[in-house]
Amino acid sequence: MQQLDLQVIRQAMDWLGSGERVWLCTVIASFGSSPRPPGALLVAKGDGASCGSLSGGCIEDDFLQRVAEGGFAEPVAVVRYGDGSDAPQVRLPCGGVLEVLVERLEADAHNLEHLRRLESALLGRGRLVRQWQLPFADAHLLEDTQDGPRVERCGERLRVRFGPAQRLIIAGVSSVALFCAQFAVALDFEVIICEPREEFQQDLRLDNVRLEPILPARYIAEGGCHQATAVVALTHDPRLDDLTMMEAVLSPAFYIGVMGSQKTSEKRMERLHRVAGMGAETLARIHAPIGLALGSKTPAEIALAVLADIVRVRNGVNRRDV
Repeated sequence: MQQLDLQVIRQAMDWLGSGERVWLCTVIASFGSSPRPPGALLVAKGDGASCGSLSGGCIEDDFLQRVAEGGFAEPVAVVRYGDGSDAPQVRLPCGGVLEVLVERLEADAHNLEHLRRLESALLGRGRLVRQWQLPFADAHLLEDTQDGPRVERCGERLRVRFGPAQRLIIAGVSSVALFCAQFAVALDFEVIICEPREEFQQDLRLDNVRLEPILPARYIAEGGCHQATAVVALTHDPRLDDLTMMEAVLSPAFYIGVMGSQKTSEKRMERLHRVAGMGAETLARIHAPIGLALGSKTPAEIALAVLADIVRVRNGVNRRDV
């Protein structure tokens, strides 16, 4: 399934390449039960054609009508929907509020190159930040060197991160792994389960989850990870889990974790140091025991703790602040 952001950027490039002006919209803030998160994208052109979603349908019709009537003629505008809205006739469900940045992009070489760089980031070739100093129109592209929220606003400075689709690689099928996969799909991760054991492959019957019938370590070694990848080993089988850790620490994955008690984790760390020669700095990349300390007992609760910790790290939140 192609990432929606990539579809939007490619459609914008196609329209610009055909000489058509487009309006690129980005959700920059949400409050209450707003249907789409900050960073959600939509691109439209003057005839009403569009790609992407800002609200799941609540505000798109109003926005497209305003474009068709000649609205948003300025290079950049910030529009509010919901309480205190610029369009009071449009109501979001449950009193939610969205703020949307609307950019009018002309069909020129500068804008096409800008979008090509965003496309490259979404394909996993680095990470970028689009930065504006509002109310000025031009967005500047900067290298993204740290984790953090998709959208950040400080005064008139606005920053939106672009990078590859978040991916979760799960080493082996287990009851915890199956719940992890379901939770991760709901959180918009691309989920890949690597399971070389034929007797476990038949247990995988999940929508939007890809099965790779090979060793997780091999999949990772062959380039399976990028900077937006989390790797988790949840089988309690050291032959599978340890090999996965050995390869994962050599990858750019932002999160690496392995399941086990404190005692089991200490033994694993000693074993990885002795067998694989991992030093303290390398071992520190591995979250073991995995997950937040939620007092989890059941497979579903353990999986919840694992995904919560992955989201914490992805969002740049210190464990002490949780």
